[in-house]
Amino acid sequence: MPRTILVTGISGFIAKRIAYDLLAQGDAVRGTLRSLGRADEVRAAMGALPPEARARLSFAEADLLSDAGWPSAMADVDAVIHTASPFPLTKPKDESIIIRPAVEGTERVLAAAQAAGVTRVVLTSSMEAVMHGVASDPLTEADWSDPQAPTCAPYTRSKIFAERAAWAFVAKHPEMQLTVINPGMVCGTPMDRHTGSSVAVIERVLTGKDPMLPDFDLPIVDIEDVSAAHVRALDRPETIGRRYMLTESFQSFPELARVLKAEFPERKIATRIAPKWMISILSLFDTQLAIIKEMIGHRLRLDNAAARRDLGIDFVPAAEAERRTARFLATK
Repeated sequence: MPRTILVTGISGFIAKRIAYDLLAQGDAVRGTLRSLGRADEVRAAMGALPPEARARLSFAEADLLSDAGWPSAMADVDAVIHTASPFPLTKPKDESIIIRPAVEGTERVLAAAQAAGVTRVVLTSSMEAVMHGVASDPLTEADWSDPQAPTCAPYTRSKIFAERAAWAFVAKHPEMQLTVINPGMVCGTPMDRHTGSSVAVIERVLTGKDPMLPDFDLPIVDIEDVSAAHVRALDRPETIGRRYMLTESFQSFPELARVLKAEFPERKIATRIAPKWMISILSLFDTQLAIIKEMIGHRLRLDNAAARRDLGIDFVPAAEAERRTARFLATK
């Protein structure tokens, strides 16, 4: 019998690729959805798999803010990959809209797993929980973002607090075996047209919406590597109790634009750098720019040796990951 892996938030950009890779290697996947109405969307994304692999996909209805559904979702599960978390493009008026489901959802999933006797959990966190308000050069897995740093948006705080809640939970329940994956901005080829916020960033540059771009660094990683890290972590005991930065490298926003411009020279893709004074003025009227302003010109580096060593990740180059996303979007 194949083992059964519960993938939370299976309709998400990262989760669909994880589910695909698990099914492809012979596992059974049970995916949670807030509404089973999206089950057909997920099934369609698995269309390239053979029928016998698609037959090992099932669904459970469960919400991060409710206890209902989680006991049945966890029944007869061998391990959990918890990816579900809100990721908005704009800052909400009330940041608890993002933070509460991220933190409470993580605690709820871990508690349901522990109650069901499911001890192996891989959690999707983010580079957002690693890279803000940190002076290390290069960044390593020992670094934690300061939630009070001026570059911290509500989403950033949601990832910091959710990951800390996960580590606090397993500290109280030593039988739990947790691995945390911290991806950067996830590029690459999506499984379908229901893409995430990371893809929207590439789309914005590709469509030439902005005449100039702020000069700040982005941590870039391919969806192929993010999925592989989650799937491999399940079978590698050396990853238990550890967190892993999943980023190939940092790349500035203008550098990203130049990669896309070279790939699509016929498009009006802006590559000019917006002067800091302009960002400062515009930030008076735009809260997102106010956060970005603090990141202008600040170059970041990281040491991803742990992911290469323990998870066997031979990272797709950042530029290629960006090109893959752009090629996908160009066919829309």
